[in-house]
Amino acid sequence: MNAMSVLHYLQEPWPWYIAGPLIGLTVPLLLLLGNKDFGVSSNLRHMCSALGSKARFFSYDWRKEGAWNLLFFLGICLGAFVAGVLLANPEGLSVAQSTTQSLSTLGITTNGHLAPDIFSWAGLFSLKGLLLMIGGGLLIGFGTAYAGGCTSGHSILGLANFQLPSLVATLGFFIGGLVSTHFLLPFIFKL
Repeated sequence: MNAMSVLHYLQEPWPWYIAGPLIGLTVPLLLLLGNKDFGVSSNLRHMCSALGSKARFFSYDWRKEGAWNLLFFLGICLGAFVAGVLLANPEGLSVAQSTTQSLSTLGITTNGHLAPDIFSWAGLFSLKGLLLMIGGGLLIGFGTAYAGGCTSGHSILGLANFQLPSLVATLGFFIGGLVSTHFLLPFIFKL
């Protein structure tokens, strides 16, 4: 296998039967390492503690409790850079024709980009873009705090540890996604 074929393979989306087991292997690896915390949402607290915030909520040994999560978050950022910049597929994003038609009825275009055009700097300065990005960010922050964790923490590690709150949270994530997709987003885009 030469370097060009490896590069081509890395630029393509990986099939579920490779990506899924790799994600699944995260849980036993965490348990073997003695770490039961997994997720991204707690990193904001760890960063505030590391930067020396004087609030009582941030007064704990972040090196002991959060160093692994901060390293994981750094890996996500580095991996996103490598995948999005260094290994970016030179071809535009291919969106199914039925999806393109459904999005166009709402006035959403993709133009071969990774995300619809509404999720751009230009889109931020429209009413719809502002509602989606700022409102969505606030709702995600509230939901993460209310659920006691994010989708990765609850849906990957929490379910693997048979935690009932993680099952309830994961069901809530799916129901919220369905409600947003079929009711909330069409309402916002018809404004």
